[in-house]
Amino acid sequence: MTDHILIERSETAPHVQIIRFNRPEKKNAITRAMYQAMTDALKAADQTPDVRVNVFLGTEGCFSAGNDMADFLAFAMGGSMGREVVDFLIALASARKPVVSGVDGLAIGIGTTIHLHCDLTVASDRSLFKTPFVDLALVPEAASSLIAPRIMGHQRAFALLALGEGFSATQAKEAGLIWQVTTPEAVESETLALAAKLAAKPPEALRIARDLMRGSPEAVLDRIQQEAGHFAAQLKSAEARAAFEAFMKR
Repeated sequence: MTDHILIERSETAPHVQIIRFNRPEKKNAITRAMYQAMTDALKAADQTPDVRVNVFLGTEGCFSAGNDMADFLAFAMGGSMGREVVDFLIALASARKPVVSGVDGLAIGIGTTIHLHCDLTVASDRSLFKTPFVDLALVPEAASSLIAPRIMGHQRAFALLALGEGFSATQAKEAGLIWQVTTPEAVESETLALAAKLAAKPPEALRIARDLMRGSPEAVLDRIQQEAGHFAAQLKSAEARAAFEAFMKR
């Protein structure tokens, strides 16, 4: 377990499990150990009747800057990528309890695509959603290449995932990526209030309603694996190494 991910219970809503990024000095960049901790928390929630809702939160001014670049560089130079990222994405896409997220500030890479799997997302008006995959010679992940066009149309999805355009909170709401825009000070309280409302509902009826709306996860899980294969191959490419080296010299 890593202290860069905190697993908490809400004081105001005891049936809500909070998964909180806690690496502000690195803008909550996600390491392999952090992915494993989040996977374990989601799986534990599925097996714990007392947990009815999962909530993802970041720190002040930053949800997450995405994957830790040191892990990428290590893999690009011949190391092992490991299964932690894909295992987390599978656990997230397969989560049987509702998932709610609260964003304040930066949401980069998977810091953006994670919300495609959330049922409700609250973001502050200073938030920025951006996926610089292609700029790093990589490809979309988290089944974003499937889900984003479904919810926002091809051109908006292409602007986000391929062009690498940043979306403001207002643009993200218009695109259907998030549910609500609020002030930075209110993100956590409003996110937890939504989670508490969900946790207070009849759990079986809520589960069935959510499953009906989300549909079968098979296509999403298949796309996660497809993207992961392309992602791993691109990480080994000369163009990706050049992009990473340029990024690290900034």
